[in-house]
Amino acid sequence: MIIKPSASIRNDYNGVVSLCRETSEPIYLTRNGEGDAVMMDIATFNKREQMLQLREKLLEVEENRLRGKKGYFIEEADEILRNALDEAAK
Repeated sequence: MIIKPSASIRNDYNGVVSLCRETSEPIYLTRNGEGDAVMMDIATFNKREQMLQLREKLLEVEENRLRGKKGYFIEEADEILRNALDEAAK
């Protein structure tokens, strides 16, 4: 974990941004010794967001499975989609 005082943004923005990019880790900013904000580069943020979205989808699927909701294997879904496309083409 990288911790920096919030003044480092004002005094050395480029250095802090470079550190974010080099480490691909969030930088925890403090004010008066207390946690205040977190900074990270866009690539790391986007990767983190994609991972969180995927986890949400997987959690939803698992919750549906536990509730007994019917799911499909890839082969079944493929067959359903092919049949629907065939019907739409008629």
